[in-house]
Amino acid sequence: MAHDHVHIDPQSGDRRVSVAIWANALLTVAQIVGGVLSGSLALVADALHNFSDMASLVIAFVARKIARRPADARMTFGYGRIEIVAALINYTTLILVGFYLIYEGGMRLIDPPQVAGWTVVILGCVALVIDTLTALLTYTMQKDSVNIRALFLHNLSDALASVAVIFGGTLIILYDLRWVDPAITIGIAVYILYLALTEIGGPIRMLMLGSPPDMDATAVVGALAKLDGVRDVHHVHLWQMQEHEVALDCHVVLVGQDWSELDAVKREIKRMLAVDFGISHSSLEFETSDSAHEGASLFGHEEPPKAGGPKPDHS
Repeated sequence: MAHDHVHIDPQSGDRRVSVAIWANALLTVAQIVGGVLSGSLALVADALHNFSDMASLVIAFVARKIARRPADARMTFGYGRIEIVAALINYTTLILVGFYLIYEGGMRLIDPPQVAGWTVVILGCVALVIDTLTALLTYTMQKDSVNIRALFLHNLSDALASVAVIFGGTLIILYDLRWVDPAITIGIAVYILYLALTEIGGPIRMLMLGSPPDMDATAVVGALAKLDGVRDVHHVHLWQMQEHEVALDCHVVLVGQDWSELDAVKREIKRMLAVDFGISHSSLEFETSDSAHEGASLFGHEEPPKAGGPKPDHS
């Protein structure tokens, strides 16, 4: 299984995120001031969403820096998974913001306040420009990073929210429909929740050491079992060490009753895993047919290994 990703120079990517941080910071301040002065909850809601974007951008920026650190004695797998943690934080923030906006929108629907339509439209247009710029800055990067994808969805939803805010402000100017502002707020919140809830499963799966969603674990096991010299496979663990780095460890039972074929079988397993599935990191423990662990579970490691068995081969 081959994976093709568009890679951007780390420094160039950092500059893009930095520009997005400053743009969102300035926009957030402008929208909060404008929302308070105009009485528009939709504008304040959009500002809160932009503030969460700015915080998310800062988290992502720091995570990108940390993720590039090499492995050390404290973090022997490296620091790459920090970007998955950052994505989870950002999606969780989106969910909290979404629920808060639904609550506030509901309160305003009961008693719609006066709203200055022109202020809403003007700041909504400014927000649309900045949201679109930020989304464009992160569009290419999000294809290769769950961390940046969380940011991109933040900014995409912001851009759509800005369109809704402009539409609502126009209706207020033309028809004095004050209920439109909180109604649009609730619509924005529902969309935010939809995006966050549909995307948050990916980071959670990775942090739970789940097998890659685009890789069939059963197919990997089947391919292993079909190799010459392999009688059985059990105690399989397949997970993502980092977003684009898949790892596997398992017990392999050799066909013979000695270790004469061990090196050849091991080389073929590692070649097949790399070529057919893109798995470059594997830890294999071998057993001969006469010392095989009978009744072992296929996935997981529920049962203790047999005493006196061969030592694992880690490479």
